[in-house]
Amino acid sequence: MASTMALKLACGVVLCLVVGAPLAEGAISCGQVISALAPCIPYVRNNGAGGVPAPCCNGIRSLNAAAQSTPERQSACNCVKALAASISGINYDLTNKLPGMCGAHSPFKISPSTNCKRF
Repeated sequence: MASTMALKLACGVVLCLVVGAPLAEGAISCGQVISALAPCIPYVRNNGAGGVPAPCCNGIRSLNAAAQSTPERQSACNCVKALAASISGINYDLTNKLPGMCGAHSPFKISPSTNCKRF
C-alpha cells in the first residue's frame, strides 16, 4: 500500500514538473512517456519479479516507434531520465535491459547522468 502511494506521488511529481517544461514542437510529451512506461515500474522496482509485463513491452515498443527524430529522442530521453530519477529503488541494470527483452532498441542508457543532448 505504501509503495503504491509512493509510486503515485512520484508520478505526480514528474507530471507536475513536465507540465511546466516547454517542449519542442512535435516532440514526445512526458505524459506519453509516463503512460507508456508505467506498466514497467513494478518490474524494475522489484528486481524483475514476475517477469516483464506485456503492457510494459508494448509501451516500450510504441515509445521507440514514436521517437524517430532527434528532438523526439531527446525529449523522450529527458522524460525517461526524470521518471527514473523520481522512482526510489529502481534497478538501472534491469531497466536498461528492458528494451532488448521487449525486442526494441533504445538509443540511450537510462541513468541519472545520461546526457540526452547526444541523441
